[in-house]
Amino acid sequence: MIFTPREENRIIEMAWEDRTTFEAITFQFGLKEQEVIELMRKKMKRNSFKMWRKRVQGRKTKHKKLREFKVGSFKSSKQKHISQNRLSKR
Repeated sequence: MIFTPREENRIIEMAWEDRTTFEAITFQFGLKEQEVIELMRKKMKRNSFKMWRKRVQGRKTKHKKLREFKVGSFKSSKQKHISQNRLSKR
């Protein structure tokens, strides 16, 4: 898939967020976990990518099935609503 720079930045931002699952990225942008990893590897500096991978591996919050809570999710009152649009309106 080809994404605009704005979309790529949003995908990277979502991948860095602890509570945003890979499933949410798949739902919004159609990228599977491996494709997100490839995008991160391609767009980030080597050390930044290594730091991100180390941080993400084994993190329960990045995988919907591994989360301890099953219903609902944490959402800050300051967080904007994300709809099925490709990007939330800013």
